[in-house]
Amino acid sequence: MSSSILTNMSAMTALQSLSATQKALSQTQNQISTGLRVANASDNAAYWSIATTMRSDNDALSAVKDSLNLGSSIVGVANAALTSVGDVLSKIKSDLTTAQGIGVDRTKIQTDIASYQGQLKSISDSASFNGQNWLSVDSSAAGYNATKSVVASFTRDTTGAISVGTINVDTSKTKLYDANAAATPRGVLDTVDATTTVSVSNLDISALTDSTADQTKLTALLKQVDTAIQSITSAASTVGATKTRIDLQTTFVQNLSDAISSGVGSLVDADMNQASTRLQALQTQQQLGIQSLSIANQSSQLILKLFGG
Repeated sequence: MSSSILTNMSAMTALQSLSATQKALSQTQNQISTGLRVANASDNAAYWSIATTMRSDNDALSAVKDSLNLGSSIVGVANAALTSVGDVLSKIKSDLTTAQGIGVDRTKIQTDIASYQGQLKSISDSASFNGQNWLSVDSSAAGYNATKSVVASFTRDTTGAISVGTINVDTSKTKLYDANAAATPRGVLDTVDATTTVSVSNLDISALTDSTADQTKLTALLKQVDTAIQSITSAASTVGATKTRIDLQTTFVQNLSDAISSGVGSLVDADMNQASTRLQALQTQQQLGIQSLSIANQSSQLILKLFGG
């Protein structure tokens, strides 16, 4: 092989090989330090683009989970309150049944009923979570909307268009009190019955007697309270079913989020076992490359010895 003092091909080849090894070593070290095989668009533009979009969508799913958890809490409070209201109404129903007896002291019975009526109002007003109360409302308030929406899903179709799904609850069917006197209808407990001309929340039997007319009114009041119990039961069933749906959706969204994270990871995460093995191999190649370059550079020194005699 000819030797040249102008061009050292052996050194150039060794340098190119060493540079390639250094580049691969840098990439491998970056994978190990970041844990990512595709850390930016230059690593793999297609995978990076997909991963970036899916991470963004997964962040949106995280917000959906928060909304579902909040909605579950609101619905849970309403459901618990409706159950308690139903129990109190049953006590009022029992008192009205007792009041139909001849010669009973209806004034004392009314005292008992009045305490229950106060409890009904207290439960309804307290059934609030994060400022949301679905049982005691004011439909005349600015911005009032009887339909309450809980964000339940975030989806992206094949064209890239996104949409947000909701679970809706019509609180006009669950409200017990409505501060708006002009509302039609008002709540289950403050709606005035056409037959008795009173609502469950303000019925008063203290002045009723054993007369046929008053007995008839007592029967009508008993039916009114029983109807209210049925309405409360229906409302509780609706709210309970909504809570079940929210809880199921929460589980689904969590599983979906985990699946997306796993999918993104399979695209961009580095195989740490493979990376560590490759790192050791490249470090060995680097050392050999340095030695090879050193040997190639020594060839020029040998030429000087030839002329030195």
